[in-house]
Amino acid sequence: MASEYMEEYLETLYTLTEGGMPAKTSEIATQLKVAPASVTEMLQKLADEGYATYKPYYGATLTKKGFDLAKKIKRKHRLLERFLFDTLKIKKDRIHEQACRMEHVLSDEAEEALCKVLNHPDECPDDSRLIPPCEKDVPSCAECERGKVKRSKELVPITKLQARGKGRVAFIRGEKNVTQRLSDMGLTKDAEVCVLKSAPMGGPVEVSVRGSKIAVGHELANKVFVELCD
Repeated sequence: MASEYMEEYLETLYTLTEGGMPAKTSEIATQLKVAPASVTEMLQKLADEGYATYKPYYGATLTKKGFDLAKKIKRKHRLLERFLFDTLKIKKDRIHEQACRMEHVLSDEAEEALCKVLNHPDECPDDSRLIPPCEKDVPSCAECERGKVKRSKELVPITKLQARGKGRVAFIRGEKNVTQRLSDMGLTKDAEVCVLKSAPMGGPVEVSVRGSKIAVGHELANKVFVELCD
């Protein structure tokens, strides 16, 4: 089992590699405010335990084992940031440190309850990064109670797909009004989606679905998660 200190490294790797590039030792050292030599030592330990792949002068990436654990921690962290900011009204520049302390002791049951109380938020408040979806194999948040099995495949929001990227709708985040609105557009579970283009600066995403071309607002598009198609 990973220690809290190891979990901090995994969480940092998750954030730094979200763009698809390996994390550099110097980047990790800056993020965690530790010496580069300490980073190298921990990356080697994470690699030995199967959580990461590390190559000197190239950087580090997460393995499937490491990614799954890091995503779970990051989900708790970003939900806690929303709770601290939205509910407890703590200033934005102080919520990250608070969430870092709390994420390691937040149970899965408490995480699920927190998500419901916060009405299934999309993004954390301090840097507007997406909150990873939960692991339950459910088509939408409205059917959250039904989910008993973990998903077997990784999901991505359609806002993360490149032009001509394709995916099959697997999960929609939000209550019944959200799922109904997206259903009216043809975006329902198992529908195949192809991204045609994405407007810059958080503009709408144009997609092809069920033989039609539609434009989906960026905020709404962030609620549609797909399994990538070959």
